[in-house]
Amino acid sequence: MTHSRSTLLRLGSYAAPCAGTLMQALFCMIAASGLNVLPPWLFRSVVDDVLISKNMTVLNALCVSVVVIFALKGAALYGQHCLMSRVGQLVVMDVRVALYDHMQRMSLRYIHASRVGELMSRITGDVATLQSLVTTTFVNLVVNGVTFVGMLGFIFYINWRLTLITITVLPLVAWLLTFAARRLRTAGHRVQERLANLTAIVQEAFSAIRVVRAFATEELELERFRGGNLENFEALLRAVRIQALFAGVIEVFLIVALAVVFWFGGRDVLRGELSPGELVAFIGYIAFMVQPIRVFMNGMNSLQTGLAAADRIFSVLDTPTEVTTGATRSPGRIAGRVTFEHVSFSYVEGQEVLRDIDVEIKEGEKIAIVGPTGSGKSTLVDLIPRFYDPTSGRVLIDGQDVSTLLLPDLRKQIGIVPQESVLMKGSLTFNIAYGLPELADARTETARMEIIRAAAKVAGIDDFIMGLPDGYETEVGERGVTLSGGQRQRTAIARAVVRDPRILILDEATSSLDLEVERQVQAAMNRAMAGRTSFIIAHRLSTVRNADRILVLEAGRIVQEGSHESLLRAGGLYARLHRLQFDSRDSAGNAQGSWTPDPR
Repeated sequence: MTHSRSTLLRLGSYAAPCAGTLMQALFCMIAASGLNVLPPWLFRSVVDDVLISKNMTVLNALCVSVVVIFALKGAALYGQHCLMSRVGQLVVMDVRVALYDHMQRMSLRYIHASRVGELMSRITGDVATLQSLVTTTFVNLVVNGVTFVGMLGFIFYINWRLTLITITVLPLVAWLLTFAARRLRTAGHRVQERLANLTAIVQEAFSAIRVVRAFATEELELERFRGGNLENFEALLRAVRIQALFAGVIEVFLIVALAVVFWFGGRDVLRGELSPGELVAFIGYIAFMVQPIRVFMNGMNSLQTGLAAADRIFSVLDTPTEVTTGATRSPGRIAGRVTFEHVSFSYVEGQEVLRDIDVEIKEGEKIAIVGPTGSGKSTLVDLIPRFYDPTSGRVLIDGQDVSTLLLPDLRKQIGIVPQESVLMKGSLTFNIAYGLPELADARTETARMEIIRAAAKVAGIDDFIMGLPDGYETEVGERGVTLSGGQRQRTAIARAVVRDPRILILDEATSSLDLEVERQVQAAMNRAMAGRTSFIIAHRLSTVRNADRILVLEAGRIVQEGSHESLLRAGGLYARLHRLQFDSRDSAGNAQGSWTPDPR
């Protein structure tokens, strides 16, 4: 109960900016509830003052009253729906933005450990459920709760003895509601989890559609989807069964109370202690009370489902970002000197990926990082833009600890070309300019395009783009599927250098390309690295020959350091890796070997 209260309080904090609108909506809800209470009271006058007393004036007044009551009720309902929809949409919009913003800032450790479909489910499915909670469910609970209390007040006024008989069942009903709420909360959590799992299955299948087609595993994926769909169906059905069971039991108790009231009330009418109209009104209220209780029960189900969704949302918002963003100091225009001071790092406590890395990279130096799978190559360069923070030690840029620098100002001066060059759906202009959003504010379109084309020329892709029918406005499709691997990689290089970064990180940028395309991309990389501090994580040692210095990593430590020639002369790990690749070639001259790129 305390947990639910804290969740509701947190939701209330998002509604605080809409306090004025919310108060107006509450006024409309209370007005609609009050008007709901009046019709059974009119039954008393119909029976006593019209049917028995035959008073035409009262009949006329009652007819007018009915029209006025329902007209006012319609206006109140219109107000409550419009106002609460506004409040609900604003609350959900703020929650969705906060959730998306927080997810973007989560550590890569959290993102990689999560299923993308489940994260998407938080923003789509859970937020949609939360929207229903804030609008429909909240309104139903308030309106029907106030209506029930109002009707209870009227039956006390009509006959307190009959009311006491009636409310003997209310403690039992209250207990049933509390018990049902707990069961429905659990069922609601299960429904949201199963739906998130189903979303994840669909997302994974379509993200890997080429793999699915290649291995002809459509039936396997269909079975996975059927299994997830069945689990979702069973979770929903269980929640419906719980809701229907408790709603039916509560209604039976109320009908039993109605029968008892009818017997005692009828006896009082025969004795002359109660007028026929009062008995009709009393029974009318009891009958009318069934509906608000039924709706209230449904609202409790929706409330628990909504709170379950809110819990899942807040659990993400409460997950620390790991990389703190409280720094307020801008690094200024950096030169590119990078220092690792006794840096160690662990993804999991007790399992170090990097161990006491102590090395300084000079401004403009080209550094290659090589080593076997799992040696920590990608992890090392991930510390430079603060994708992670070291477990111990410091990373410095121009002598400034990166943990003290504003992340946006730092990352804008670091260009990264990943192994898998993921492009955004949109034009080539959009994708290249993505590396520098400020280009949208360039004074003229001509000046903007000059910057974009200059970056494309460095990447060696300008001629290809200009040969396309739509040139730079050519759409590349989602993830750049309309381009070849080499074209995507060179576009990624253009995206990285368009901001003129002082530090450039090339993470296995040619590992998945054939030899001819690799040469083209390597030429683009050489142009991009000119005048910049560059880090090249390499699978193929042929791409690191011209590096100023090569760092050889093994088990998270730098075990060798030097130029290509000096490392070959020294023997050791680098020489062994070189022999693995160049002593075994296929007929096309491509290096073969058992050494594979670091998946991190």
